[in-house]
Amino acid sequence: MIKDNQAHFNRLHVVFDALITLVSYIAAWFIRIILFGDAETGVLPMETYFAALYFIVPGYLIVYYMMNLYRSKRNSSAWREGVDVIRANIIGLITFFVALYIVNQPNFSRSMIMIFAGINSFLMILMRRIVRGILRTFRKKGYNLKHILLVGYSRATEQYIDRILANPEWGYMVCGILDNTIPAGTVYRGIKVLGTIGNLDIILPENKMDEIAITLSLADYDYLEEVVNKCEKFGVHTKFIPDYNSVIPSRPYTEDLMGLPVINIRRVPLTNTGNWVLKRIVDIFGSLVAIVVFSPVMLFSAIAIKAQDKGKVIFKQTRVGLHNKEFEMYKFRTMRMQTEADEAKAWTVKDDERVTKIGKFLRRTSLDEIPQFFNILKGDMSLVGPRPERPQWVEKFKEEIPRYMIKHQVRPGLTGWAQVNGYRGDTSIRKRIDYDIYYIENWTLGFDIKILFLTIFKGFINKNAY
Repeated sequence: MIKDNQAHFNRLHVVFDALITLVSYIAAWFIRIILFGDAETGVLPMETYFAALYFIVPGYLIVYYMMNLYRSKRNSSAWREGVDVIRANIIGLITFFVALYIVNQPNFSRSMIMIFAGINSFLMILMRRIVRGILRTFRKKGYNLKHILLVGYSRATEQYIDRILANPEWGYMVCGILDNTIPAGTVYRGIKVLGTIGNLDIILPENKMDEIAITLSLADYDYLEEVVNKCEKFGVHTKFIPDYNSVIPSRPYTEDLMGLPVINIRRVPLTNTGNWVLKRIVDIFGSLVAIVVFSPVMLFSAIAIKAQDKGKVIFKQTRVGLHNKEFEMYKFRTMRMQTEADEAKAWTVKDDERVTKIGKFLRRTSLDEIPQFFNILKGDMSLVGPRPERPQWVEKFKEEIPRYMIKHQVRPGLTGWAQVNGYRGDTSIRKRIDYDIYYIENWTLGFDIKILFLTIFKGFINKNAY
């Protein structure tokens, strides 16, 4: 069984990686120097190129180890592993270039090193996919399994079992459940309750379980410390699946408060001062550039609105922004003049008689949103973020939609992740909130840039704008 010889398997993995690195380097040398060589690339003798292998092979193995490429494949996705292989090769490539600069070796072919990195990445990923395929086949046939005992019956227990049964290639076998309140013999999807938590005293000494998964219900957390102590006493690997995953996200943000672990319910990168300042600088610069670029469009839009019914050009509407504070959001007026009470009665719907002819064009092309660049410049809004809503809708949605108010932990945006995915106008608020929360928890400057590009290429025409 592979699990009984994991150390030997890992050593074999290292040997294969060393061989692939060696083969990739030789192939790169042959392609660049022999097949496509010239006077410049052929200056150095073959011995000099191959002497570098004394540093390259062990160096790359160290980088692979640092990138966790020798961890168990049960707990890592093929995609994640492929990304790590590419990252490792990029690190190796940069290190190689720096080393050549330090030793002052200008004649060493840089293009050969880049070819080596490409071949090595491809072969490493291919080899790992083959290994995964072999392991998956073995596990589906019942070999190389890890036997797990679940302690506690809860929603987390059922969710964990569901995922294990749906993915037999992971190689886990749930042997049973222990719980103090659910009667012995109760079965969930073929997994039986074997007895009470006290039966651990009998099961653990037998040393037949590879892992103990603690899936206690919230009401039984008093047993948590006792269960952990028993498992560690017998040296059994223990994992904890909390019964409050509906509250804590899949990637909670933890911090160490002088030895006291603290779990933040939600990770919001923009609460970091550096991130906040960086985003604000981009907002100021971006809004100034946009105001200059779109000034002709704003001029023509203002003339068209004024020519149609002589009313106000700019429409101000109260919206809820960062930290639930209200602000006046600017838009080009797209409806005929009406009182605030009439305007607040309902959403704009398809073929709404209140929308003017020029207003329909401005809404469909999102040009009515251009004045919001001044909101961004003022600091009420950001280029990218959740779209702000009117106070009456915020009061309604916060009671109806779980986690709705999380969106107010960041500045609202002119565009957002929900909008570029089609959730704007008269669309599902629940779906919109899911996308907004994903954006809030996974913010990076690169993510903002991606959303802005998506807005440019597919976000201006709004099919749901009426």
